[in-house]
Amino acid sequence: MAEQVAAVCDQLVRAVNVTMDAETSQIYRLEALKFCEQFKESSTLCVPCGLQLADRTQPAVVRHFGLQILEHVIKFRWNNMQQQEKVQLKECAMRLLSDGTLSILEEESHIKDGLSRIIVEMIKREWPQHWPDMLKEMEALTSQGAAQTELVMLILLRLAEDVITFQTLPIQRRRDIQQTLTQNMDSLFSFMMAILQINVEDYRKLNKLFGHELQARGHCRVAVATLNTLAGYIDWVSLVHITSRNCHLLEILCLLLSEPELQLEAAECLLIAISRKGKLEDRKPFMLLFDDEAIHYILSAAQSADGLAICRKSSESPAVEVVERRYVFLKRLCQVLCALGVQLCSLVGSEVEAEIPANLNKYVEALLAFTTHSSQFLKASTLPTWAFLFRHETLSKEAVVVKMAIKYLRACMTNLVKTGFPSRDDNPSCEYSRVDFDSDEDFNSFFNSFRAQQGDVLRCACRIVPLEAFQIAAEWLKYQITSPIDTGNTTSRAAEGLCSFLSPSVVQWDAMTVFMECVVAQMFKNVEEEVLPINQGVELLQALLEYSTKDPLILSCVLTNISALFPFVIRRQHFLPQFLYKLFKAVTFEVEQLNKAPRTRAVKNIRRHACSSIIKICRDYPQFILPCFDMFYDEVKKLFSGDSMPTHLEKCSLMEALVLISNQFKDFAKQKAFLDELMESVIKEWTSEEMKHVLSDPAVFLAFVGADQVLTEQSKDVDAAGLNRGRVSFCLYAMLGVVKRAHWPADLEEAKAGNFVVGYTPAGAPIYRNPCTAHFLVLLPNLFTAIRTLNSLFLPENTARLSETFSRAHDLMDADKNVSLGLPQHPLDIYDAPVCRTNLERMQGFFTSLYENCLHVLGNAGLSLQQEFYSIERLAEEIAGSAFTSLDHVPDHRLRPMIRLFLKQLVQSCPQEHYDRVLCPLLGPLFSYMLQRLNAKWQIISQRTSMNDDDEEEEVVCQGSQVTQEMLEEQLVRLLTRDVLDLVSVSCISKKMPEPSANKEEVDDEDMMMDAAQTASPAQPTDELTELGKCLMKQENIFMTLLTLSFTSLSWKDTTSCNRAASTVCWSLLRQVVGGNLLPEAVTWIFGSVLKGLQVHGQHEVCNASLSQLAMLIYENLRPRYMELRAVMTQIPNINVEALDQYDHRLIDPSAQKVGDKKRKDQFKKLIAGTVEKALCQQFRKEVHIRNLPSLFKKPKPDKDIVNSEELGLAALFSPESKSL
Repeated sequence: MAEQVAAVCDQLVRAVNVTMDAETSQIYRLEALKFCEQFKESSTLCVPCGLQLADRTQPAVVRHFGLQILEHVIKFRWNNMQQQEKVQLKECAMRLLSDGTLSILEEESHIKDGLSRIIVEMIKREWPQHWPDMLKEMEALTSQGAAQTELVMLILLRLAEDVITFQTLPIQRRRDIQQTLTQNMDSLFSFMMAILQINVEDYRKLNKLFGHELQARGHCRVAVATLNTLAGYIDWVSLVHITSRNCHLLEILCLLLSEPELQLEAAECLLIAISRKGKLEDRKPFMLLFDDEAIHYILSAAQSADGLAICRKSSESPAVEVVERRYVFLKRLCQVLCALGVQLCSLVGSEVEAEIPANLNKYVEALLAFTTHSSQFLKASTLPTWAFLFRHETLSKEAVVVKMAIKYLRACMTNLVKTGFPSRDDNPSCEYSRVDFDSDEDFNSFFNSFRAQQGDVLRCACRIVPLEAFQIAAEWLKYQITSPIDTGNTTSRAAEGLCSFLSPSVVQWDAMTVFMECVVAQMFKNVEEEVLPINQGVELLQALLEYSTKDPLILSCVLTNISALFPFVIRRQHFLPQFLYKLFKAVTFEVEQLNKAPRTRAVKNIRRHACSSIIKICRDYPQFILPCFDMFYDEVKKLFSGDSMPTHLEKCSLMEALVLISNQFKDFAKQKAFLDELMESVIKEWTSEEMKHVLSDPAVFLAFVGADQVLTEQSKDVDAAGLNRGRVSFCLYAMLGVVKRAHWPADLEEAKAGNFVVGYTPAGAPIYRNPCTAHFLVLLPNLFTAIRTLNSLFLPENTARLSETFSRAHDLMDADKNVSLGLPQHPLDIYDAPVCRTNLERMQGFFTSLYENCLHVLGNAGLSLQQEFYSIERLAEEIAGSAFTSLDHVPDHRLRPMIRLFLKQLVQSCPQEHYDRVLCPLLGPLFSYMLQRLNAKWQIISQRTSMNDDDEEEEVVCQGSQVTQEMLEEQLVRLLTRDVLDLVSVSCISKKMPEPSANKEEVDDEDMMMDAAQTASPAQPTDELTELGKCLMKQENIFMTLLTLSFTSLSWKDTTSCNRAASTVCWSLLRQVVGGNLLPEAVTWIFGSVLKGLQVHGQHEVCNASLSQLAMLIYENLRPRYMELRAVMTQIPNINVEALDQYDHRLIDPSAQKVGDKKRKDQFKKLIAGTVEKALCQQFRKEVHIRNLPSLFKKPKPDKDIVNSEELGLAALFSPESKSL
C-alpha cells in the first residue's frame, strides 16, 4: 500500500510541476491537469496521497495540491465515508494544524488558507452535534505557538464568512452553526480579545529589543489575523458583545490606531462596528467614542497618517508619490468619523435621549480636516455626514454646527473647483487621483457626481446661514470679475487667447457659478423679504451686466450668474431692459477670429444657453416681463432681420419666449391676434402648394432635402437642399414652440374674463379653448402628411433612392448609439472642437430631429389643446393613417420616440369621454402589432444565442463592427420592449404606493440574520386598473392582446421587462377576469408563461421573487376551478408530488388546516424550484451536498396551526409536558 501511495504521489508531483512550469506546452499542461482532476474524482488513494503531498517537507505548490485533494474528499465524499474514516481524516487534519506547517513568517499564505478550508469544511458537516469540543480544541491549538494561533483565527474567520456572509450551506446546518456560535459568543469574543491583547503587548515589547525583530513580526502577524477575524464577527453579532465592558473592544481598537503595523486592520474593525444598525438603545454606548480620549486617538492617528501618506520618490528628486497603505488607512479613518456622525444624528433627538457631546466642536473640526484634504475621494466621503448634520432638527441649531456651516461654505470654494486630473501635476490632489482613478475620463465622471452631491450639501448649509453664504458668494463673484483672465498652459485650440475647459480662470468661474446658484436660491427661500440684501444683490448684478468678455466658456458662467440673480431684478424692475439686452447680445455671440470658420461647440452652447435663460425667465416670471413685451418683441424682430444669422432653433426659442409672455395677456382675442402675426410666415410656408407637394411624395421630399445627391466632404453644404432642410425644420420648431407654450390662464375666473372658457363637461369641468388652436388646425393636415412620408422613407423603393453619400442617413446617430450601448461620451476637450459634422451626420441629424419634432408636436397638442384636439373629426383615423403606416419597415430606433414622445402623451392627456372614439381604435391595433413584432424579434435573438452556443467550438473570426451592430440591435429591442410595457402600464395600471415598513434601522439584528437567506417576496400587488384600462377591458380582443403581450414578455431575455411585467402588469390585468369563465387552454398557457419566465430569469433574485409571487397568485386563485394547472405543475422537473398533493389539499379543502403566508410562499417556491434554469456560471459546477444533522435547539414545528387548534388551549401552551413546544 505504502509503495503504491508513493508511486502515485510521484506521478502527481510530476503532473503538478508540469502544470506550473511556464515552459510546458499547452497539450502537456492539459494532460497533466486532466490526470490530476481524474485522480481527485475517482482514486481510492486520495486521503493517503493528499496527506503525503501536504507534508511540510514538500514544495509549497505540491503541498497546496495535497490540501486541495483533502478538501475535495471532504466536500464530495464525506457523506459516503465510514465514521472511522471521518475520525481518522479529522485527526490527520488536526495534526497538520499542530505540526504540519512551517513557522508563521516562513509559511506561504495559500498553504494557511488551504489548511483552514479543510477544517472549516469538516466543521460545516459535523459541528456542533458530532464534534462538540471543536472550540476547545481550537483554543488548545493556540497554546502551541504563533503559527497555530494564526491558523485558528483563519478558521474562525472562514467559518463566519461561509455561514453568515456567503451562506454556502443548507438553512438547517446554517442555523445550527449560527446559533451555536451565538451561544458561545461571549467566550469566543473573550478568547479573541485575549489573543489580541497578548500578541499586541508581546509585539510592542519585542519590537523595542534589538535582535527580536522576527519574533515581534510573528506576534504582529497573529494580531493582524485576529483583527481580521474580529472584523468578520463584528458585522453580525449582537451589539452587546461590541459595547460590553464600557465599549472595551472599541477602546482597544482606538488605541491600536497609533500602531503603524496594525492601524489599518483596527480602523476597518472600528468602521464595521460603528456602521452597525440596530435598536437605538443598543447603539447608545457608541456615544462614548465622542469622549476626549477616543477623539484624540482618532485625530492624532489621522494627522500622523496624513504626514506619511505622501513621500518623496527619491532623495534627489522633489517628485512625490502616495504611500498606498497609509492612504487606505486615511480613507478608513475618514469613514469611521463619518459613521460616527451618522450614529450621532440617529441618537441625538431620538427617544433614547442621547446628549449632544461636549466636544462636538472637536468632532466637526476633524470632519472639516478631511473635507479640506487634498484627496478628492476623502472630500467626497464626508459629504453624506455633513448633509445629516445640516439637516438634523436639533444639531443644525447648535452654535458649533452653525459656525461650522460657514467654515464648510468657505471649504466649498476650493472643493467645487475641478482640479486633480490624474494626467496633470497642477494641484496636490493629482497625486491622490493617480491612485483613485484610472483616467481623466474616470475622474471627470466622478467629479461631476461629486459636485452634484456638494450642491445638495451646500444648499443644506445655506438654509442654516443664508445671509453669510450670500456674503461669501458676493465676495467670490467680485473677485472673479476683477481678476484678469488666466488661460493657463491649456489654451483653446479654436482661437488664440481663449480659455480651454481646464484653464485656471474657467475652473474658478465654473465653481463660483455653482456656488452662486445654490446660495441665491436658498436665500430667497429662507430669508424674510425685509432682511434680503437687495442693494448688494443689485450691485452684483450691475457689475455682471457691465462685465464684458469674448471668451465663450467664461461668458457661459456669466450668463448663469445673471440668471441666478434675476430675483433681484424683480425687486428693481428698472434693470429689466439692461438685463434682457445682455441676454439678447449673447444669442448672437461670435468669436471675432472665428467669424468665417465653423462655430465651436462652446460658441453654440453660449447661444443656446442665452436662449434657454430667456425661456426660463419668461416661463418663471412672465408677469414681470410683460411690461417689456413690446421692447422684447422689437428686439426679436431685429434679430430675425439682422445680419447676426441666428439658427432656426435659436429663432424658435425666442418665439417660445414671446408666446410664454403673451399668456399673460389673459385676453383670448389679443393673444390670438399676436399668434396670427407670429405664425403668419410659418403657416404660409407650411401650407404652400410647394410644401404640400414636397411632403406628400417621398421621392420629391428626398430630392428637396438633398438625400439623393452625391456630395464630397469638400463641397460646402450651403446649397438649395441645405436651405430647404432649414425651411422644413424651422416650421416644425416654430409649430412645436407655439403648441407647447400657448395656454389659457390657470385661474378659472381670469380664464372666463379673458373669454377662454367655451362650456362645461357633463361632470361640470370647464372646457377651455387655446389661442393657438386655429393655427394648429391649419398646420395639422400637412403634419400628418409629413409623418406618413417620413414612415414611408423606410420602404425599399425609397431607401434605394438615397445616394451613396447618404445611404446610412436613416441609421442611428453615433451619439445615440453610445447612449443605447452605455458607452462613454465625448472627451473632455469637446468644447474646443469646431462642430464640423460630415454631410452624412448632418443628414442623420435632420431626419432624426424632423421625425421627433413631428411626434413632439402631436404629443404636446393633446396636452395643450385638450378637448379641442381630441374633438377633431376622424382624429384616430388620421393618426392611424400617418403614424401607423409602413410600420413593418420602420426601424426600432424610430418606433421608440413614437411611443415615448407621442402615444404616451396622447394617453395621459386624453379626457375620459374620448377613450372609445380616439384611444381604443389606436391602442388595440398598436398593441397587437407590437406583440407580433417583438415576438418575432425576440425569437431571432434567442435563435442567434442558441446558434452561438452550438458553434462555440468553431473558431469564428467576427468583425468588431458586426458584433457591435448585433449588440446594438439587441439593446434597441430591449429598450423598445420596455417602452411598450411602459405604455401598457400607463394606459392600464393605476399605481398605489405600498405602506411604509417599520424603521429599517431598528430591526433586531439576530432576527434579520436568521432570515437573510430568504429574500422577502413582494407583497401582493395592489395596483388597480385606470379608467382607460377598464375601457380597453370591455373590448375582448384588445384585452386578450394585452394579456398575451404582458405574459409573453415574461420569457423575453430582458430582466427589466420581465420584472416590470411580473410585478405590476400581469396580475393587475388577469385579476379582472380571474372570476370569469376562462378557457382551460388559456389558463394553462398563462400559468405556463410564468413558469417559462422562471426558467429564463429565475436565477436573478429580483425576477425570481416577482415571478414566484405571480405564479402563486395564479395557482391559488385558479387551481380550485382548473385541474389542468396541476397537470402543468407535475411537468416541473424534480417536483415533490407528495408536497404538491398537500399544497392542493390545503387549497381546495375549506376545512383543511391553513398555514401562514410566509410558510405558504416558501412551500410554493420549493414546488416550482425545478423550473429555474441554472445561471451559466453554475451550470458546470459540481454540487456540494451537506447533510442536516439532528437539530440541537428545537423540534420541528407541527404542521397544524396552534391558533386554529382546538385541542391545545392556553394552559397546555404553558404546561412543561407540552410536546408542541
